[in-house]
Amino acid sequence: MDRQPNRLRMEKSPYLLQHAYNPVDWYPWGPEAFDKAKRENKPVFVSIGYSTCHWCHVMEEESFEDDEVAALLNEHFVSIKVDREERPDIDAIYMEVCIQQTGQGGWPLNAFLTYDQKPFYVGTYFPKESKYGRPGMMDVLHQLAETYQSEPEHIQQISEGVANTLKPRARTAGDEVPSDAMHAAFQQLSQQFDTKYGGFGGAPKFPSPSQLLFLLRYAKWTGEDKALLMVEKTLHSIANGGIMDHIGGGFARYSTDEMWLVPHFEKMLHDQALLLSAFTEAYQMTRNPRYKEIVYSTVAFLKREMTHPDGGFYSAIDADSEGEEGTYYIWSENEVLALLGETKGNLFCDAYDISEEGNFEGKNIPHLIGTDMKKLAEEHEMSEVTAWQTLEECRKQLLKEREKRVYPHLDDKILTAWNGLTIAALAKAGATFKEPAFIDMAEKATSFIEKHLSEDDFLHARFRDGEAKFLGYVDDYAFLLWGYIDLHQATGSDEHLKRAITLSVSLFKRFGSEEHGGFYFTDQDAEKLLVRDMTIMEGAMPSGNGVAALQLWRLAKLTGNHKLLQKVEQLMSAFTDEVINYPTGVLTLLTARMAFEVGGKEIVVSGSSAAGKNEILEFLHTTFHPFDVWLEAEYESNTETIALTEGKYSDTEPLVVYVCEHSVCSAPVRDVGSFLEKMD
Repeated sequence: MDRQPNRLRMEKSPYLLQHAYNPVDWYPWGPEAFDKAKRENKPVFVSIGYSTCHWCHVMEEESFEDDEVAALLNEHFVSIKVDREERPDIDAIYMEVCIQQTGQGGWPLNAFLTYDQKPFYVGTYFPKESKYGRPGMMDVLHQLAETYQSEPEHIQQISEGVANTLKPRARTAGDEVPSDAMHAAFQQLSQQFDTKYGGFGGAPKFPSPSQLLFLLRYAKWTGEDKALLMVEKTLHSIANGGIMDHIGGGFARYSTDEMWLVPHFEKMLHDQALLLSAFTEAYQMTRNPRYKEIVYSTVAFLKREMTHPDGGFYSAIDADSEGEEGTYYIWSENEVLALLGETKGNLFCDAYDISEEGNFEGKNIPHLIGTDMKKLAEEHEMSEVTAWQTLEECRKQLLKEREKRVYPHLDDKILTAWNGLTIAALAKAGATFKEPAFIDMAEKATSFIEKHLSEDDFLHARFRDGEAKFLGYVDDYAFLLWGYIDLHQATGSDEHLKRAITLSVSLFKRFGSEEHGGFYFTDQDAEKLLVRDMTIMEGAMPSGNGVAALQLWRLAKLTGNHKLLQKVEQLMSAFTDEVINYPTGVLTLLTARMAFEVGGKEIVVSGSSAAGKNEILEFLHTTFHPFDVWLEAEYESNTETIALTEGKYSDTEPLVVYVCEHSVCSAPVRDVGSFLEKMD
């Protein structure tokens, strides 16, 4: 039967458009829906998800495509669909309620509200019918519709009570974040570490790059070998597991098992970006060539499958294709042998655990868990180098064949925040591996955001199909600030530093609080929701406040802005309670606190010899200096905004390098060897 479109047909969000032909009379979030609910005395049903969410697809098929469920919703409720990636502000409010009420969260997230947005019942996935102790949509809708009409005082009491729990707690910029919190976080991560398979905790297991980035800096600061060991073990396991796409590059969202074998197959841009940063920095620390290979394969994947023609990066690729999860990525033994031939095929199957019985629902996820390449090469009577080369040839053949399959859904919206993370990762990787192409990708993405998502002194959060929409969130500003600063460090371009300064001014203007010290999640001019709060706890991504603290600290060092350093101290102190109580939940903020403890160096490079300056910069780019910043002094540098370079320009000597620490610059050095000694 042909379906008539609902109101979502006019939206740009891929997730909302997926629901545009449901029989449910969906509304987008907005006053029209809430006015209707008030006028008709109906509860509001808000369903939140995203376009590459597997269980969102399941719930749509079971309930939102079902005429019985739709009839109940249309008669008794006003129904709203929300894309959580476009509206993380809405999602955060009702996710907090869900965790309070059920002890867990996830997507799809389904909330039942009064007309004034106050929730009285919240849950995640509901099957159509109740089963296995899980309430079903039919029962939930009947019961809530009945209760809403027959017991309005009860509904009001519940919703008012829930709304009161959401009131932001009083914050004041007070006590300094204690330095022992960094050590407490390290100890807790050590206790959670899986010594057998890497990672933290059990299944499902997430890559959690924020933990890895913190541990790399902790290892650099303290010399703690175990911190680096935890990073290396985790990255090694991720690189060998099925969570990494060994055929096409890139990483899946998480592993459903503790050994990283079976992924949840969707690919999110923020995971690619943060893992790129982790593998790049781990390479800087260890020089492990495997990490370099993974960086290159991940960037190749991003360029091939997640890049807009004008340079921005798409949000996500679905786990599902042809109605099943993982179909695009899995193989049968017969497929591999038929394509590669017996000799190469057997080598590939032995290396990547491809068998007749399969390792995933009768088919195979290619992985290298337990593969001993030296032993494998001997068994196939070839050198280890030849074995790797042959496997690379096989991988290219399999990728070419895989591209003939039905491709999963691509969420092609451009999110400013996630692009900021990717710009930072590509800039650092480009500088580390001396790859101008990586930096070019970062520059093009920056230009895309400046052209399509930046306006006057504010950012939009999302661009798709010619439309920029939604006032940016604190993550958009903080993550893009990270991108600008890493691009400046990689290229030396004053333009990136000037844009970072401008962005920092907007960040304080639009999100800052003189009274509380931290940044609100939403813009001062944004839609007024049930609550406007400051957030610091981290999940799959670092928190906006944590990233802002760290990047503003770097910016203050680059510009010599001591007032900005004081503001960063205030920002951190607004979250002292969370730091003390949940140190592993605020690792990026603790990284900023670590930066204050370490101090780091400010390095100014000048002189007439390009070769000498390039040698210094190459050292800084290719080795791990997380607490140091550097600038090249130029004749026309703007010393009003870049005070660090003032008086340090020289064109009469081949090389002059100033190393400053704690606002004091030592006597300049004039050769590379002396500089390296000083850095040591």
